Amino acid sequence: MPSYTVSDPAARAGAILEIDLPALAANWQRLAAETAPAEAAAVVKADAYGLGIAQAAPALWAAGARAFFVAQLDEALALRSILPQATVYVLNGLMAGAEADYLARDLCPVLNSLEDLTRWKQISRERKRAAALQIDTGMSRLGLDARDLETLATEGSRAERVPISYLMSHLASADDPTSQQSADQLAEFLAARQRLSPRLGAARASLANSAGIFLGRDYHFDLVRPGSALYGINPKPGQPNPMRQVVRLKGKILQIREIDAPRGVGYGATWRAQGPTRIATVALGYADGYLRSLSNSGQALVGGHNVPVVGRVSMDLITLDVTAVPEAAVRSGAYAELLGPDLTADAVGQAAGTIGYEILTSLGHRYHRVYLEAAA
Repeated sequence: MPSYTVSDPAARAGAILEIDLPALAANWQRLAAETAPAEAAAVVKADAYGLGIAQAAPALWAAGARAFFVAQLDEALALRSILPQATVYVLNGLMAGAEADYLARDLCPVLNSLEDLTRWKQISRERKRAAALQIDTGMSRLGLDARDLETLATEGSRAERVPISYLMSHLASADDPTSQQSADQLAEFLAARQRLSPRLGAARASLANSAGIFLGRDYHFDLVRPGSALYGINPKPGQPNPMRQVVRLKGKILQIREIDAPRGVGYGATWRAQGPTRIATVALGYADGYLRSLSNSGQALVGGHNVPVVGRVSMDLITLDVTAVPEAAVRSGAYAELLGPDLTADAVGQAAGTIGYEILTSLGHRYHRVYLEAAA
């Protein structure tokens, strides 16, 4: 039988996703320096915001991060196999029926209810495992509400012999520095901490997320929990982004065709040529996380020129109007940049009517992923 040489994966791929691990590490180090002497954790939930926890977590550990937050227990179990020595917190709390996993893999639940607290006290009685305790100061999602807080403050036996590593809460409007809500949450958090101090003793405190870090030192307490900023999302909307860009997405141009008015492009012919037009078809679509809402609103860079997405984003393909790009700069096999320093996740999210978080966490698995490492 004839033998065949396996091609380069990049040659086979319709699009290439580059993740700059040194930039990720530098972002954590910047935030750690910004908030010292508070400890800077790293939030790596949702597969490190879509960029790959197996690669991102070791890079953050090498940069100096020692405490990590995930949302779900399965994420914590995966992270434990990657970082055996890390302190791992599970934000979604103590999952009923899976309590043994926390003990077996030395994971720290974020206790979000009095029921969580009671069950953790029972199952960790012998080994006295630490946990964080969350109170709700205005997000109205997870954590002890005002009634639970008062019950805990008056019924001290509930918290006896439960080592609470951090009392924490979560800011709802930190990305809007003009919002009064952050100051209100800070005041409520301080009052709750004082109310619980006879029961929790010297438990440390954690409040700030990425944007909360930039509200000032009053919000830093003992531990900050940056997430999106690590991956290049701007923690200061409306102002220059202090973080380095981590992601670059390049889609391969499959074909270029010339059309003329009134020919339509894509499903439903939602865009029609107004005259002689060159259309470049690129190999990615909503199955790859390039959102359908970017139809007729997205942008790309081709040969250094900004070009619009025209027609509907389909499952596997998008189409670009490259009429204004010199013909020498557009060819089959060349690349169009869809994410990068000049097309940030924040900008793409705005064009899609969403936020940069959704752009990153939607990145699909058909991309050929390239992880840039630090220079030797």
